[in-house]
Amino acid sequence: MSVPTAAPKPKMPIRRFDIFAEYKRQEAIRDGQPADEAKGYGLWVAKIVAARRFGKKKPEAAASDRPAKPQRRAKWRKLDDKPQTDKLFEQEIVSRMGVTFYKRVFSPAIRQAIKKGSSYESIRDALRADWKPAP
Repeated sequence: MSVPTAAPKPKMPIRRFDIFAEYKRQEAIRDGQPADEAKGYGLWVAKIVAARRFGKKKPEAAASDRPAKPQRRAKWRKLDDKPQTDKLFEQEIVSRMGVTFYKRVFSPAIRQAIKKGSSYESIRDALRADWKPAP
């Protein structure tokens, strides 16, 4: 008879930032973006929103400052000339909470919430309440 194992715990507290980045990553995948680019996008958009919320300088040029001719978008969006890549997502989101927790608990919970039609605002605090770091 096997003993049920407890769900893995995160290594660090889960932030709203983490949930938002993952939520946006999964939306981007649903919208047809490749998985690696979706990770970079989720991280980038979470940082943009966080910067605006905390009153930091807008990291991109204003629309009026952009050239009239459309430019081909690079694979990775940049903040302060640093590409927001899938590897950076892995480092700043996944590794911070732990790969096992991310794969078995965190990512599936966000996926399920999106599948149910839940908004980010409706899940950001409810999910985090159950995810306390391991002692």
